[in-house]
Amino acid sequence: MSNPNKMPNILVTGTPGTGKTTTAQQIAEQTGLTYINVGDWVKQKELHDGWDEEFECYTMDEDKIVDAMEDDMTAGGQIVDYHSCEFFPERWFDLVIVLRCANNVLYDRLQARGYSEKKLQENMECEIMQVVLEEARESYKHEIVHERQSNSVEEMELNVEQMVGWINQQKTR
Repeated sequence: MSNPNKMPNILVTGTPGTGKTTTAQQIAEQTGLTYINVGDWVKQKELHDGWDEEFECYTMDEDKIVDAMEDDMTAGGQIVDYHSCEFFPERWFDLVIVLRCANNVLYDRLQARGYSEKKLQENMECEIMQVVLEEARESYKHEIVHERQSNSVEEMELNVEQMVGWINQQKTR
């Protein structure tokens, strides 16, 4: 951590359906970190330029998002949940977790969410091509980027346990 007196900031990222929200919320509950779901902030704080019918999502305004998050991130102790990572400043995060999922598991999860065929295929392709993992590796120092499998409840629990352990180690430094 750049400032040993502040709590770490963690980014939990990955293709939609890999378990980011569940994992990040559980880590926040067990550590006292503040949970930020960027997608919710985009809607609640109107950090977008409107709805994109074709992609069935808001068109984010990355500058507005970064501006809205700056003070919280500078204070530390944040766990951020978002499916992308390349526009966040590198200085914000002490740890970046990229959740991955087997194609058959991810497909079933996205289908259960009611994703359109186009949106489902786009996200499947993103996972197959390791888009989020590559974004993270290109955007952050190698030593803070960690890839974790998130196919089952047991894997999610193990990921949470490992991250909570890491955070607790940071607290004692």
